[in-house]
Amino acid sequence: GITGFLQMTGAVKANGSASQVEWFEEARLHAKQAGEWTGALAFEVDTTGTDEMYVRVNDVILHGADRYVVTAISEAAGVFTVTVEALGTVTAPVATDPLDAPIIGNLYAEGSDQPSRFLESNVVYRTNPYMILKETFKVTGSQATNIGYINLGGGDYRWYIKGEQDTRQRFLDKREMMMLLGQKDTATVGGKTVQGSEGYFAAIEDRGLVYSSTGVGNSALDTLPELDAIIVELDKQGAAPEYAIYGNTTQMLAIDGMVASLNGAAGYGNVTSGAASYGAFSNADQAVNLGFKSFSRGGYTFHNKSWKLLNDPTLLGSSAYNGVMIPLTSVIDPKSGERAAALEMNYKAVNGYSREMEHWMTGSILGVSNTNEDSLQFNYRSECNLVTRAANQHVLIK
Repeated sequence: GITGFLQMTGAVKANGSASQVEWFEEARLHAKQAGEWTGALAFEVDTTGTDEMYVRVNDVILHGADRYVVTAISEAAGVFTVTVEALGTVTAPVATDPLDAPIIGNLYAEGSDQPSRFLESNVVYRTNPYMILKETFKVTGSQATNIGYINLGGGDYRWYIKGEQDTRQRFLDKREMMMLLGQKDTATVGGKTVQGSEGYFAAIEDRGLVYSSTGVGNSALDTLPELDAIIVELDKQGAAPEYAIYGNTTQMLAIDGMVASLNGAAGYGNVTSGAASYGAFSNADQAVNLGFKSFSRGGYTFHNKSWKLLNDPTLLGSSAYNGVMIPLTSVIDPKSGERAAALEMNYKAVNGYSREMEHWMTGSILGVSNTNEDSLQFNYRSECNLVTRAANQHVLIK
């Protein structure tokens, strides 16, 4: 699963005693000017809504294939009216046409002053709180001495061990699903407030890339044009050259078939743009041993692996999610200058005390004697979250 993958790549981190993880992300260096044309040579930018004001007098903007220079700007109640002059022959826009214009530069007259306004760097502050998950399993003294018919290893047939093992695995599966599907919201349960944490899918759906297959009768990403459309979008987002694809069996079989049809063989490897790289792993054998199969396309290397949670019909097997594409890269925090994993699991810890995966027993049987109750209770607790940095480079396949 994702947590095992993150542990393997070193993207698991203790973040001390704060109630949430805080980080900063740098927005794009250049900004587009959004707005609405009010005529052939003027447009409005309404900053009372979602538009931001970036353009300045003397800036040159690109609208389609046409160039305009900004000649004047006026403001009234948060609405900026921008007057422009065409550079060369243009196709005049009409009122209510949307504006989505890159600012490609500026033009100044000889002997003129410097710009009267400057652009601030756009650094985004993000947070994600921790969430607390708990589980319990209990066995009485009488049950602990019952012999079952399942060999649990080493010739041990005690049935309660099977129950404890299953409880632990269910807890780990649910913890992973909460890091994937969690919502950053609060709720009141039993008069107390419970704090949710932003999961991976929610982060991508909010500010990342969501791909819905267009294949007829098949929800999987299974054709070269579909993959190429994603690669083109990744290029726009300045994505990393290496990705891990976690998908359900339908998705993995679709990729198997697509790659096999490209290279004329059932295996993986070179696919139109050079031999596969294994940068996330020490060598190809390690990738294979871990269940990854890799191929390259359009300058990107993709490592693929079937994902148990998306296959199990009692878990996410019936969900709308086919898989994810995780960039194997690190992201620089513009405030601290430190690099951090694009996808990172965090847990509470301080002075040697860790809440990543706590496990303790209470009772008076099987060598435990901290209560007078004729039973043994197994307790599990984890306080953790998942941080998705540069979500615009992550892909959710639905």
